This record gives sequence, structure tokens and C-alpha cells, in this order.
Amino acid sequence: MTHATPAPGAGPWGEAWLSPARFGVYLSEAHGDRQRALSLYQWNSELSCALLHDLGHFEVALRNSYAAALDATWKGSEHWLDAPTGPLRAPLLRTKRGGPGGPRQVDINEKLRRAIDGARRRYGTDAPPGKIIADLSLGVWRYLSSSAHEKTLWVPYLHRAFPAGTTRSEVDRSIGELHNLRNRAAHWEPMLSLPIERRVTDLERVIGLLNPGLAGYVRCHSKVTALLAERPAR
Repeated sequence: MTHATPAPGAGPWGEAWLSPARFGVYLSEAHGDRQRALSLYQWNSELSCALLHDLGHFEVALRNSYAAALDATWKGSEHWLDAPTGPLRAPLLRTKRGGPGGPRQVDINEKLRRAIDGARRRYGTDAPPGKIIADLSLGVWRYLSSSAHEKTLWVPYLHRAFPAGTTRSEVDRSIGELHNLRNRAAHWEPMLSLPIERRVTDLERVIGLLNPGLAGYVRCHSKVTALLAERPAR
């Protein structure tokens, strides 16, 4: 018969592990109770994992919906990932204000080109488009709905991924919040003061716009709401 190893007490190893600053966030929330601070960190880690599970489904849905919208409408002779005049590669200049040099022109598609080219180097020039699409990060897909891409991407292509009447700004705000949340969860940042319920609403709404069936699937398998109810008592 085996017995579970009891958890060690909340000694100074906590600060050595998390850093004094990060452990201090949980210690402050626990009003100086070191054991409860560790319980809060454990809960935060479990919540991060649950969020990443749901956000992973969202990321796959977003990239595949955008790719399908581009596939259905792009008429160029080369694939839209690689066409020099395509919406992801053609130079798109915008004025960036601020900084020591004052206003300057920046090509906001430069990062997209670098991301696509990096995937091509990893998988080879003959890799199928699906391989490249799957390699591009959420950070790539997130910015395709920005105001700078409204005329080049949203109007001709990406609005088709959503029901008629869906506004770009509405979608972009929610996707931006979800991208930020994914980054925080992926880096194990504290979730203690974040409006997680609102982000869950954003997630369900955007997924519901992209794929109503998937929205029900994510809701059925999500553990986020249950974990929010299990947060260690203040």
C-alpha cells in the first residue's frame, strides 16, 4: 500500500523557487500566511493550465478559420502565404509616432514576413501550406484583425470567418484580450486580480462566432469555471 508524500512546509525554498518578488505577490494576497500563499500559487498554476487548454482550442479555430477565409477568396497565382503582393507580405506602411527620432514610417507586415519565412526555413520550401499555417503563433493571427489591416485583410477576406454584421473592432478587442491572457498563462503570471470571468465570456463569444459547435464542446470540457469557484479562501 502506497501513501502520498505530504507536501513540504512553506519554508524559504518558496522564494528561491519563485523569486522573492513573485512569491511576495501570493504572500501579500494571503495576508502573510506562507502556507496559504503556496496554496494560492498551486491554484493559480492549475487555473493557468485550464486556461491554456481552452485558449489552445481557440487558437486552432482562429488560425484555421482565417486560413479558410483566405483560401476561399485569394485569387493570386501563388499561395497567399508566399505571394509578394499578398495581404500578409506586401509592404504596409504606417506612421509610428513617438520615440527619440519623432514620427517614422514602419512596415507592419515585416513581422508577418519574418514569421512565415522562419517557418519555411524550419520545414523547407516544399512544405505544404498547412504545415506553415500550424507553425505560426497566435501572435501572428491576433494582429490580422488590427485596424491597420482593415482594408487589406478584414474587408476583402477575414470578415468571412464570422457571421454577417460582425465588426472588426469588436472581434479585435476580444482577440487582443485573449492573446494577452494566453501570454500571462503561458508565463505562469499571477491571475489573482484578472477579470477571468470576462475573459471566459470573450472566449465563448469569439469561438461561438467562429464555430458554434466548438463553443459547446469547449464549454463542456472547460475546467476554468470550476477552478474559479475553488480559489483558496481569502
